[in-house]
Amino acid sequence: MKKYLTKNRGLIPRTLIAIVAVLSATFSTHAQHDVSLKTNLLYDATTTINLGAEITLAPKWSFDLSGNFNGWSVNGHLWKHWMLQPEARYWFCDRMSGHFVAMHLLGGQYNIGNISGIPDFLGNHPSNLENTRIQGWYAGAGIGYGYSWILSRHWNIEAEIAFGWAYTRYDRYPCAKCGTKIQNDKAHNYVGPTKAAVNLIYVF
Repeated sequence: MKKYLTKNRGLIPRTLIAIVAVLSATFSTHAQHDVSLKTNLLYDATTTINLGAEITLAPKWSFDLSGNFNGWSVNGHLWKHWMLQPEARYWFCDRMSGHFVAMHLLGGQYNIGNISGIPDFLGNHPSNLENTRIQGWYAGAGIGYGYSWILSRHWNIEAEIAFGWAYTRYDRYPCAKCGTKIQNDKAHNYVGPTKAAVNLIYVF
């Protein structure tokens, strides 16, 4: 995983940008579709590169695709990962504004360790990461609720929270930088928040 993230540090962000560009170019040619680009300010605060695109499919339905990437460590703390998260949204009033509910999928890979101060919750034990490192993959799904505020003709801001399930398999190592593998192909089911976002949005 470490070699994968290092080797593909530039590839994954470029891939996300290419996906968003293709979506924007495809759907902006049709006047009946609204298209927006967005960034999650919460992820930005953690130095995680992220980008999303949303298109309207019907008067009350839209499709959102977001991705994020973090390929570096800070002061020895590892939070390396990438994730893709497609989402279908139903808008209660006008599309791209007001209340909405959402259903999403998620998947990616991670390399995490040497992290402290995160409490255990809902059967998950992030406190174990203080002296160990885990790397693996995950996939899951969730449902969420959000609200979008119109700031101007082209700018919106929205907040969303989602809850769901993810399945992961990982290997565990005794420290963040070195060590012999102490667990192999370990499975774990996660139930809890699967998305938290405060998105700054540009609407075309």
